[in-house]
Amino acid sequence: MYAFLADALVVLHLLFVVFVMAGGFLLRRWPKLIWLHLPTVLWGAYIEFSGGICPLTPLENQLRTHAGETGYSGGFVEHYLLPVLYPDNLTVPIQWLLGGCVVVVNLLAYGLAYRDRGRRRP
Repeated sequence: MYAFLADALVVLHLLFVVFVMAGGFLLRRWPKLIWLHLPTVLWGAYIEFSGGICPLTPLENQLRTHAGETGYSGGFVEHYLLPVLYPDNLTVPIQWLLGGCVVVVNLLAYGLAYRDRGRRRP
């Protein structure tokens, strides 16, 4: 059961990262989503710029330990999704670059949503 929960947490973590990076583009269709998306963007940028670790990471590792696992080997989740969330050789400069990508992509998305909002008004 712990292994399943750890795998589910990795999938949730990956979906969160995708939402942080691409969720801003959903604002063009659903502008009120900004109240959910903006805090996630701030959190994602903070984690990258601070060099911190998302709390989901130690939780996942703890679940794996309880499952009797020592590493990320085995199934689809471990092989395909974990390298996206936990790349090898992740350094502070790379995290700064990733944080910058979060900010730039979301500024673009928010700019498009703002532009569309102006066009919808009579």
